[in-house]
Amino acid sequence: MKLVGSMSPEELAGWICDQLHEAGIEVTLTGGACVSIWTNGAYVSRDLDFVEHGIHPRKSIRKVMHALGFEEEHRYFVHPGTDFVVEFPSGPLAVGDSPVRSVAERTTSQGTLRLLTPTDCVKDRLAAFFHWRDREALQQAMLVAKSQPVDLKDIRSWALSEKKGIEYEIFVKALGGA
Repeated sequence: MKLVGSMSPEELAGWICDQLHEAGIEVTLTGGACVSIWTNGAYVSRDLDFVEHGIHPRKSIRKVMHALGFEEEHRYFVHPGTDFVVEFPSGPLAVGDSPVRSVAERTTSQGTLRLLTPTDCVKDRLAAFFHWRDREALQQAMLVAKSQPVDLKDIRSWALSEKKGIEYEIFVKALGGA
C-alpha cells in the first residue's frame, strides 16, 4: 500500500471507499472531488465528500476512519499525511430532489471507488448553481461536460423537473449551444 501522502485523490478516495465497504458501509463520492476525477485534475478539490447508502451510526464510520489513521475534527476527518479532508454529508444520495439511480466504479491501485457518473456529477454541480447561484459550480459542471460524455437530454429533463429550465439554458449556452 502507498503512503497516504503519495496517493492521488482518486487513489485515496478508492482506498477509503474500499475500507468502508469491507466494514459493510457503502458510500459514493460526490462533490468537487468527482469534478477533479472526471476532469483529470483540471479542477482541484481538497475534500472528499462521501454519501452513505443506508444509515450507519457515526461511530461505525469513525471506527474505520480511525483505523485508516484519520482523526475526527468537528464534521471532518483529517489525516496527518495528507491535506485532504473527508466528510460524510447526510444522504440520501441525490442530485437536487432526484435520487441517484446508479453510480460509476473506478478501479484504483488502492481500491474500488464508487462515484457519481459524469452525468450525475454535472447535475450535482448544476444543483449548486440552480439553488445557490454558485457560479463556480456552473464552471465545474461545464468542465465535466466538456471532459466526459454526458447525457444532455437526461440533464435537461432533470433540470426541468427541478423547475430550472432558464438556468439550464444558461448552462447550455455556456457550453456553446450543445
